[in-house]
Amino acid sequence: MIEIQLLDTSQKDFYPALKKLLSAKEAEASEAESVVLEILEAVKLHGDAAVLKYTKQFDKNDVTSVSKLALGHDEFHAALKQIPQERRNALEHSAERIREYAERQKLHSWEYEDASGTKLGQKITPLDSVGIYVPGGQAAYASSVLMNAIPAKLAGVENLVMVSPATNGKLNEMVLAAAAIAGVDIAYQIGGAQAIAALTYGTSTICAVDKIVGPGNTYVAIAKQKVFGDVGIDMIAGPSEVVVLCDGITDPDWVAMDLLSQAEHDENARAILLTTKQSYIQQVQKSIEKFIDKLPRAEIIKKSLSSNGIFIKVENLQEASEVVNFLAPEHLELFIEDAGSILPLIRHAGAIFLGEYTPEVFGDYCAGPNHVLPTMGTSRFSSPLGVYEFQKRTSIIQCSSVGAQALADTAATMAESEGLDAHALAAKFRIEEK
Repeated sequence: MIEIQLLDTSQKDFYPALKKLLSAKEAEASEAESVVLEILEAVKLHGDAAVLKYTKQFDKNDVTSVSKLALGHDEFHAALKQIPQERRNALEHSAERIREYAERQKLHSWEYEDASGTKLGQKITPLDSVGIYVPGGQAAYASSVLMNAIPAKLAGVENLVMVSPATNGKLNEMVLAAAAIAGVDIAYQIGGAQAIAALTYGTSTICAVDKIVGPGNTYVAIAKQKVFGDVGIDMIAGPSEVVVLCDGITDPDWVAMDLLSQAEHDENARAILLTTKQSYIQQVQKSIEKFIDKLPRAEIIKKSLSSNGIFIKVENLQEASEVVNFLAPEHLELFIEDAGSILPLIRHAGAIFLGEYTPEVFGDYCAGPNHVLPTMGTSRFSSPLGVYEFQKRTSIIQCSSVGAQALADTAATMAESEGLDAHALAAKFRIEEK
């Protein structure tokens, strides 16, 4: 039987105990950081040579030039033709829903004129170039290609570069097919911190980009954190997580499978159940035990649940909402009789799934909203990936002579209060007679 941590909000030390369970593994991150810094510096100084060295070392892919790691439209569309029709249909259906949702996120330029005749506005332009990181290794994530690339292309990004570690020297066909559907311009079969470094600094083969998006392992997350400032990033993604808030009405098998599906990501994934009924926790535990050994990734799931799984007994839904806001989860499933009634109480969550017929897995693949979401409590201040991540805003100001009269005195007074005399004179020159 898997030992899953059990907490009760009636405990005096509930929140300190919960916070301790959520704390990151500092030693692991510290060890990874030194490796990442070495890789970043090597790629910055030696470009292609360093990329080849680390691709051989970490991806076991030994080639003589980075150009041999490149893939383009021909390879993408060849893969699209080769995959089974059922899988192609699934990719295209998912892409269609992602586009339809993302289309509504586009920011638009606007302008207005105030009473003095001054024109003010905002100009929206796309980023020139973006790199998307697609995880590899334990699984192939075609869905990550769609979720990252489609919003970028809808925003108007012209140069979209994909990087992903190849297994046995070859990218998964579903990943390549997704690249064809999503509009990726070029892909490189490289991963890890060396891929982030190459996209940031550029090499003789790989052009530097303006922004890097997409989740990855600990090394990728640390690399993105370190290069921020030289390049834009979407977020620092941690292990995936789900919180299920259930009043005990939903079939415990359904809830158990949602927790298991989250835990199968990797050993660091986090699955949490909140419920008002102690007996329901026991039912879900039995369902987990019933299914777990039938799943191919059972060992990963067991390690994930024993290390990071939590059952939390709450007194009522009001208290549950407070715990949810403390957790600020990546995914939140609200499986209660009237899910919409508690929605106003939820302030922090990356994505919210309302009702028992809306499992988190729909959001992973085809519901429409993006599955690149803030993790590790960062939904307190971060938002899901969207078209707006690939657009930037530029302020527009145009004053007439009348408009200058309306602003000059205020600007000059403010400038003088800050001790910036040239600023004040620049404002006054616009209203003084020559």
